[in-house]
Amino acid sequence: MRFFFEILLNLNPTKVFQSMQTPDFLVISLNLLSGVVIFLYGLTLMSDSLKAIAGNKMQSILARFTTNIFTGILTGTLVTAVLGSSSLVIIMTIALVNAHLLTFRQSLGVVMGSNIGTTFVTQIMVFQLSEYSAILLLIGLIIVLTAQSLPRKNLGHIFLGVGLIFFGLETMDNSVLPLRNYPPFLALLQNLQNPYWGVLTGGLFTLIIQASSATVGIAITLAKQNMIDISIGISLMMGAEIGTCSDTLLASIGRSREAIRTGLFHLIFNLASVGLGLMFIMPFTQLVIWISGEAEVARMIANAHFLFNVLGVLIFASFTAQTSVLLYWLLPEKVTTTIPEVIEIKPELINPIK
Repeated sequence: MRFFFEILLNLNPTKVFQSMQTPDFLVISLNLLSGVVIFLYGLTLMSDSLKAIAGNKMQSILARFTTNIFTGILTGTLVTAVLGSSSLVIIMTIALVNAHLLTFRQSLGVVMGSNIGTTFVTQIMVFQLSEYSAILLLIGLIIVLTAQSLPRKNLGHIFLGVGLIFFGLETMDNSVLPLRNYPPFLALLQNLQNPYWGVLTGGLFTLIIQASSATVGIAITLAKQNMIDISIGISLMMGAEIGTCSDTLLASIGRSREAIRTGLFHLIFNLASVGLGLMFIMPFTQLVIWISGEAEVARMIANAHFLFNVLGVLIFASFTAQTSVLLYWLLPEKVTTTIPEVIEIKPELINPIK
């Protein structure tokens, strides 16, 4: 007991305070990275398993139910909500256009609808389901270990993927806990009050990790810890909308002109939506707050994600014809010219006129 009190008396209060206030950034970074990796792996596992189960059906649905822009939007929304990844749906659409199973004009509705469909994942992320991730993982493991067929094994992978998504979110949530009372980090986040910095940060982070859902998930995580407000969350979300275009543009490389136009349309549509969002960010933020009522900031960010994409689709659905003309002007069809073959006629082969 005496030894214990001597230790307490010799402690430097300043050092104790500093050790409590200065977080271990290496540990925080590794934990946050682990959470992002688990989240992305879970999302990929779920999407790949859903594609394995319903991929062919989803492709046939995309090819059949896109007769006009409105059915295309509805189809893109539903297929993305089922598969859980807008990038996957748009890449599938690009492949269908490249194979001449879809026209470029048919693909426009699917691309816009996929932006709405991906918001369902965001809505699910806000629910406090992380504590049940172990149950989902256990169910998935049992199904995989006892599966006698590939479809049943894919079903188990879906449960595993969903469980890993929530486990990854919980890992990210716990990793940033030491930063919630660290003034320098909070001051850094306040710099994102400038919406342009927020959009740039969200876009670059999405470009690096190739997953807009993870960027929005981190924004929701920071909001749950009261580190950011709704305005910062909205700007990060809009940046993620731009960053997610990179993988669809990569999927367009080496494809037909029609398929490349589909990838470019995704970029132009998202850039235009974000541009309008920045112009009207204050009234848009107030609209989100009004619709969300007394909801927490994390729920407001999810609602903003949904509302932003719905409004973008409603605005640009009427201008698809003009956008098509613009893209045909920017990327015209290849003009192939045939050079007539020159036939050499030898004089000895010509019969002289008699």
